[in-house]
Amino acid sequence: MLKDNFGRIHDYLRISLTDNCNFRCSYCMPVEEMEWMPSSKLMSKEEILKLAEVFVGLGINKIRLTGGEPLVRKEFPEILEGIAKMGVETTLTTNGVLIHKHVEQLKSAGVRSVNVSLDTLNREKFQKLTRRDQFDKVWENINLLLEEGFRVKVNAVALHGLIEDELCGFVRATEKLPLHVRFIEFMPFAGNHWSSKQVVTANQMLELVKAEFPVIKLEDLKHDTAKKYQVPGFAGTFAFITTMSEHFCSNCNRLRLTADGKIKNCLFGKDELDLLTALRSGQEVVSLIEQSLSKKHAALGGQFTADYKKADPDKMENRSMITIGG
Repeated sequence: MLKDNFGRIHDYLRISLTDNCNFRCSYCMPVEEMEWMPSSKLMSKEEILKLAEVFVGLGINKIRLTGGEPLVRKEFPEILEGIAKMGVETTLTTNGVLIHKHVEQLKSAGVRSVNVSLDTLNREKFQKLTRRDQFDKVWENINLLLEEGFRVKVNAVALHGLIEDELCGFVRATEKLPLHVRFIEFMPFAGNHWSSKQVVTANQMLELVKAEFPVIKLEDLKHDTAKKYQVPGFAGTFAFITTMSEHFCSNCNRLRLTADGKIKNCLFGKDELDLLTALRSGQEVVSLIEQSLSKKHAALGGQFTADYKKADPDKMENRSMITIGG
């Protein structure tokens, strides 16, 4: 059992398969000319599976594969198959553009839920945000996942100046489609030019939705990061991930493994321990995992307080989102 100094049990691991991505979203990736990690620094397929096996032996019962974009990793099918054999709940976060190539394998591996990152329902805005003209394929693949019986969560980053015009369109999409749309408050990471003025809070977004739709609150489970709502009679739901305005750190059960084999005990934390180097040198890694847990802060990686308006991004030490893996 992986327990930190605050009594939180960690049973959920997010593994980044690559820092590479076929999109170029500015809030995630700082620059177009970003240099990817050389393959020698990335975990190999065998190393990913070995470390995953160690974590499962310590009580991890859910693994999410992330990136970058995990589906650009050539060994994705073999990695997914290997993790599926470990008997844990396996999920995926993707930008959706390559999903059609992997649907059958996802089904055979027992994946039942897929998160798709999508910040706009407007084709032109999508191209501007991602610097790629792929909206039609992403939307087609979202519908494909629904047709194949997957639970589909759509993750939209609440970017000020964009989300205000997109909110009701996303909620309206849940009328006929059993989508679960989640609006994520804009968070600070290296290179994404965050400021508190760019944050649109969950309460602000909820008021905009209520101006157009009747809304009911749904039950939130213990480790849920999203506060869920529904328009009565609609097939899907919508929710807000309130990382900035109302953090949920007291119930955190997550650990992260970066593509270069570093364990991060918090999305916002600067502390990392190098599991990959230890593994390659024949050392045991359990003590490093436990050491990482022992250093976990009570909230927000110890980098800022619950009052996000006082956060100074220039004083935060962290990676860019794409090199963390979400």
